[in-house]
Amino acid sequence: MDMVLIGGLWLSGSVWDGVADELASLGHRPVPVTLPGQGDGAVSATLDDQRTAVLAAVDGADGGPVVVGHSAACTLAWLAADARPDRVARTVLIGGFPSADGQPYADFFPVTDGVMPFPGWAPFEGADTADLDEQARRAIADAAIPVPEGVARGVVRLTDERRFDVPVTLVCPEFSPAQAREWIDAGELPELARAKHLDLIDLDSGHWPMVSRPVELARLLAACA
Repeated sequence: MDMVLIGGLWLSGSVWDGVADELASLGHRPVPVTLPGQGDGAVSATLDDQRTAVLAAVDGADGGPVVVGHSAACTLAWLAADARPDRVARTVLIGGFPSADGQPYADFFPVTDGVMPFPGWAPFEGADTADLDEQARRAIADAAIPVPEGVARGVVRLTDERRFDVPVTLVCPEFSPAQAREWIDAGELPELARAKHLDLIDLDSGHWPMVSRPVELARLLAACA
């Protein structure tokens, strides 16, 4: 099965290399997406540009693909389900949750000179980074690409209620399935609360399992397929 892989903020498609190798060995076709503004050299990309790139990968897949979003890009995976509810076989959301209609995509950190740079590791100390050694931290930070303001502050638009029919798997790395269920029941994750087919799966890792546990993550994704 084809698997469209979408990295979160500051990440290019190359962050999936280890996962992609393992998926290929398991008989799947990985399709890592290099998002506009996050690896193609563009600095004026918008959220709509990134959505268009994801949809191009979905439309170019062989059959109905699994669409995998990481962190903030869980919203991009959800936008794909909204735009292609009859084509996306499943969304897999890793360490993040889809924003609702009308919300900003990822306005989390300061914007400087039109981009949102990687803020360093201080905001992520704790469970997010507990499984990253210094070499892994350095590699992520060195490769981090400032996210264009038009992406980070773009407004999410969802239009098709059939997105709730698309099966969803929420991979819980730095938080537990029990915590995620509490957030859903409390009304904090309204899009997931309305999903008709939602599975919660634990993964003992930090926020970047494609770096810290690529083989385990790939096998989990294969099982989702």
